[in-house]
Amino acid sequence: MDIDADTLRTIWLAEDGGGVDIIDQTRLPFEYSVVRLETMLEAAHAIADMLVRGAPLIGATAAYGIALAMREDTSDAHLDSAYRALLDARPTAVNLRWALDDMRALLRPLPTTKRLAAAYVRAREICEEDIAICSAIGDHGLEIIEAIWEKKDRQGPVNILTHCNAGWLATVKWGTATAPIYKAHQAGIPVHVWVDETRPRNQGAGLTAWELGRHNVPHTLIVDNAGGHVMQHGMVDLCIVGTDRTTRSGDVCNKIGTYLKALAARDNEVPFYVALPSPTIDWTISDGVRDIPIERRDSAEVTHVIGRDPQGAVVQVRITPDATDGANYAFDVTPAHLVSGLITEKGVSEASAQGLQALFPGRGGSLEAS
Repeated sequence: MDIDADTLRTIWLAEDGGGVDIIDQTRLPFEYSVVRLETMLEAAHAIADMLVRGAPLIGATAAYGIALAMREDTSDAHLDSAYRALLDARPTAVNLRWALDDMRALLRPLPTTKRLAAAYVRAREICEEDIAICSAIGDHGLEIIEAIWEKKDRQGPVNILTHCNAGWLATVKWGTATAPIYKAHQAGIPVHVWVDETRPRNQGAGLTAWELGRHNVPHTLIVDNAGGHVMQHGMVDLCIVGTDRTTRSGDVCNKIGTYLKALAARDNEVPFYVALPSPTIDWTISDGVRDIPIERRDSAEVTHVIGRDPQGAVVQVRITPDATDGANYAFDVTPAHLVSGLITEKGVSEASAQGLQALFPGRGGSLEAS
């Protein structure tokens, strides 16, 4: 991703080799700001308050959070305490638990004198693995876009609708849902992206539109409820979204409003794909509606909006009557039968237990259990 001619990641080791630098995504699109994390609690705060967001980036930040914890104290007690504090930061994205389990399993058997160095090495590896995974997702998704372009006789752009931000900003680099878009753009395939605003935090308007613009990808912002309309009128060739947790049976948990897009796509015969790295698959559950915990955030995110006033100041304003409260469900679950396919680093599969097991043999347990 090119930002003002500098190629950056969303998280990287600071020049001092101890702290960790991140992009403060709460300030985008109005201000590009880098924040340094020096402690485990600062990493937990960055996750909970969404300075970083997106399942893969949350996992990477948690891994570095454990490394930062080892700078403070390499004891078993502190390792366990850091694990719990980071795990509690956000409940829905399974990458958080995956990264923490990976780090703890590595560090626990080691002598305390070796844990600090090992933690930094493994956190860096997790970031590199995420980049490779997302690049591979892009390669497999590119084949879908290419096929649609050929079906259109290479006439006009491939119109893609996405919801929330599953882009470069949600991962270490490339993104999940946007990786195929960036690969297509680089390959010279004309694409146009319909960007859902994604209320209440407006990740589409503030983040997806920002990074697509920086990458010179043609795009148009629409309100969340316009997705069905553009599908009805033949203006969408393909939907690609990300996911924060996918069950072993192919149910997909993503930003609130994804389920409605999937319903509209099914009604209008628009392919609806989900791009996901394998650490986002929760192999322990099969029923997403029943078993995935849905985060509820501060109602002020619903009752207030943040924007820039005519004087250039970034302000928060209330949009509801003072006595009106808001319910802020952060995610919803799209059942597998509404998903055309899952784009993973191993290839594209149907959204089912059988499809996922074909790509990841032995990971899902008994098919009867699904």
